[in-house]
Amino acid sequence: MENNIFQRREIKFMVDARQRAILEQAFHGHMAPDPHGESTICNIYYDTPDYRLVRASMEKPIYKEKLRMRSYGRVSSEGTVFLELKKKYKGVVYKRRIELPERQAAAYMRGEIPMPDGGQIGREIDWFCNFYEGIRPAVYLCYDRSPWYSVEDPNLRATFDKRIRFREEDMSLTAAPGGQHLLLPHQSLFEIKTADAIPLWLVEALEMGEVRQASFSKYGEAYTNIIKERSGVLCA
Repeated sequence: MENNIFQRREIKFMVDARQRAILEQAFHGHMAPDPHGESTICNIYYDTPDYRLVRASMEKPIYKEKLRMRSYGRVSSEGTVFLELKKKYKGVVYKRRIELPERQAAAYMRGEIPMPDGGQIGREIDWFCNFYEGIRPAVYLCYDRSPWYSVEDPNLRATFDKRIRFREEDMSLTAAPGGQHLLLPHQSLFEIKTADAIPLWLVEALEMGEVRQASFSKYGEAYTNIIKERSGVLCA
């Protein structure tokens, strides 16, 4: 059974094509690519009408939380999606999620049916939705992810996300992925996901590629673009 509770640190870096090549070269003997290869991850982020959650998150508090619905690629109404609570406290990320058919998850989030999952995580999501009054789909976000897994440490993963796109229309995981791009064509968001320290070989690879840690929130960047567009400011 898939683990639907996660606790780890997620460290982000913005890399160009040259830096990505250096990191992937360093992975040899330490990391293995996902056997399924690159996949498109689709998300709907939920927020209040005044964007309370993302605005609070962008202030970089000691604790922040968000709710999203996620699928791995476009799904049918009967396809599996995940309702996921993501919380961050003192740099540690906690994720708790449940699996549901898309039609049930979407109906629940529209307030048409009760929470279909009676477990502890389902109750936490239900409390979250009741606490944040008026919560609704705020943005659709998708990106192409290349995941890597450590062959030495089961707690170490790395991902490259490229073609990060967002939109405010067609906010359904049954719709085709697409939207406005947040990154330049040669850029990728690189993330190290670990419960422990970063291994020395990876630290050395980061130094070799002159890769610097970055503060980048996909939803936060999408929100910034949305606000600029509504204000009539052209985005880069």
